[in-house]
Amino acid sequence: MADSERLSAPGCWAACTNFSRTRKGILLFAEIILCLVILICFSASTPGYSSLSVVEMILAAIFFVIYMCDLHTKIQIINWPWSDFFRTLIAAILYLITSIVVLVEGGNHSKIIAGVLGLLATSLFGYDAYITFPLRQQRHTAAPTDPADGPV
Repeated sequence: MADSERLSAPGCWAACTNFSRTRKGILLFAEIILCLVILICFSASTPGYSSLSVVEMILAAIFFVIYMCDLHTKIQIINWPWSDFFRTLIAAILYLITSIVVLVEGGNHSKIIAGVLGLLATSLFGYDAYITFPLRQQRHTAAPTDPADGPV
């Protein structure tokens, strides 16, 4: 039994490291870390705004695990590309609104840093929404051409 546990651990570690090297893995990991830093800044100044960071950090971690374990191909009930797109789009909009409100209010340094990092999170989540937009990912292939139709 110990042998089977030992053999499965490198496979799990390899899956984690392989996914974390992809563009989506890097974006999700950056979202988790940025949400954690924003959470720390908001907790030091205004705990009322920290719930957005907590929710987005948890959702990013859930999607990181889902994509890392390849569960998005095994669970067909949920449309994962659209779910991920709406998660990132809503996060970008909410971070933009929250950051503007925090920066307009002013306050101590940690609150201003959290507002600026919130604007950075807006751009990160917006970029993630852009690359995960499902209709953007559908590629059109060119019609096959006959080599004899080339230049004469």
